[in-house]
Parts: sequence; structure tokens; C-alpha cells
Amino acid sequence: MKALLILFFPFVAFAQESQIRFKLSFNDQEIEIGKTYLFENRDVNIDNLKFYISNLQIIFKNKIVFQDSLPARLVDIENKSSLSINLKEKIKFDKIVFNLGVDSLINVSGAYGGDLDPTKGMYWTWQSGYINFKLEGTDPLCKSRHQKFQYHLGGYAAPYNSLQQISLKLDKKSTRAEIRLPIDLFLKAVNPQNQSEIMSPGSRAVELSAILKQLFVVKSW
Repeated sequence: MKALLILFFPFVAFAQESQIRFKLSFNDQEIEIGKTYLFENRDVNIDNLKFYISNLQIIFKNKIVFQDSLPARLVDIENKSSLSINLKEKIKFDKIVFNLGVDSLINVSGAYGGDLDPTKGMYWTWQSGYINFKLEGTDPLCKSRHQKFQYHLGGYAAPYNSLQQISLKLDKKSTRAEIRLPIDLFLKAVNPQNQSEIMSPGSRAVELSAILKQLFVVKSW
């Protein structure tokens, strides 16, 4: 009986934690690397999807009840644990605020460790700056080699600062929330057959980052 209680209590503790999770979807299905998805009457594949969030704040009745101590978190579709953020305690909240990307201070301070380590594949060594959002895949209508699309969105210096602050209001107060990002809607905006890649800061990177900002939605659960 004691053994059963020892096993049970950790699960009870976990169930009491507040949590934020990310659902990265295509046609409302959770994205799986290597899986084929129907997109405007053709099949596309997602090979890579990850992005930084920073300055995460959890808010209840206009007061900050949680401020992330990490400089940034890397949300990576291939790292399932990165899709959930456990707050270690039960907190009610009605709003979530964060930056999509990392700010200029982090960019000018050189490479960091942890999620900001250059080995994560999100750092432009040629210009000493971070990629805020990365999406790669294949589309049969892409005119690029091997029909690949690559969108590496970043840039922190004016006039091409692509950092976006995202503010999401929950439909009701909760201790848990799911943040959704529909990648199919992003591809409709960028149109891979006309533009198959963005690999450096510029006006288009800023424009698409602003579109991404509008695509994030949140639901309590």
C-alpha cells in the first residue's frame, strides 16, 4: 500500500501544475515531421519547424503572476518536451504575453548556451544574430532545387527588426492553456510557389513575422 502511495503522489503533484502547451498544426492536425499534408490540391511536407519565444508573462486580472526566468525558449516540433511549459505550481490566469523571437540585447551579446546554443541551428554565424522562426519543407510547385522551401525569419536592427510581441486573451480563466499555430495558414500567406526561401533579415521577413503574430490563438483546457 505504501508503495502505491509513493507512486501516486508524484502524479497528483504534476496534475496540480499549471501548464501551457503549443499545438503546431496543419489542416488542424498536429504536425509530424515527414508526414504529407494536403495543401491547395497538392501534397507538401514539413521537415523542420521551430521558433523562439522570450519574455513570457502569465497574467491574471492585469497582474503578472508568472515571469519566465529563462532568456528564451526554443519550441521545436521534433522535441516534444519543448511543446509544453510546466509552471511548477497551480496558477490561475486569463492572458499570456510573449515575444516571438529574441530581442536586440540577446542578439548583440553573442551566442548563449541552453536553448540559445548555436548548435540548435537557430543562429546566423555569418551575421551574428538569431533566427526567430524557422520553417522548412517541400512543395511540388516550388521552383527551387529539390522543390524545397526555407523560411528563416530574423533580424533585430532597424529597419528590419522582426521581433513580435504576442498577447493572447483566454476565453475564460484557467490553470492550463493551449497555444495554437496553424502552419497551413502561414503557407497561404507566403505562397511557396512564388517565394521558396527567405534566409536573411529584410522587409519580407518583417512582413511575414507580423503575419505569424496574427495566427497565434489560445484556448483554455
